[in-house]
Amino acid sequence: MFKLAIPLLHVSNSAAAEDFYCNRLGFRREFAHRAEDAKPDPCYMGLTRDGVWLHVSSFSGDGISGGVVNLIVEDVDALHAELVAKGVRIDTGPVDQTWGSREMYVRDADGNCIRLIEQ
Repeated sequence: MFKLAIPLLHVSNSAAAEDFYCNRLGFRREFAHRAEDAKPDPCYMGLTRDGVWLHVSSFSGDGISGGVVNLIVEDVDALHAELVAKGVRIDTGPVDQTWGSREMYVRDADGNCIRLIEQ
């Protein structure tokens, strides 16, 4: 029986990723595993916001940069205002899609697309 899916995005720089996801998108780092404690990379991090998990990794073999994750949110417009106030560059939206959802997209430094979707 499946219980949970956790998206994994590949990043090239864990410090830059932590800054973007935590300080800009409002996630909190729950854990970080590094191959060597004295080196910032490679690193595998678990991040959460509002009970939603997202993992990012700079380990080779953990995917490639340029991935996409869909995150279902309650209020795209409120989130848009929050992110703009934090200086996050909005890639797309908020926009009402023809398939019935309201969406906004942002990208991290590695080109990973975070789709924030209100249904």
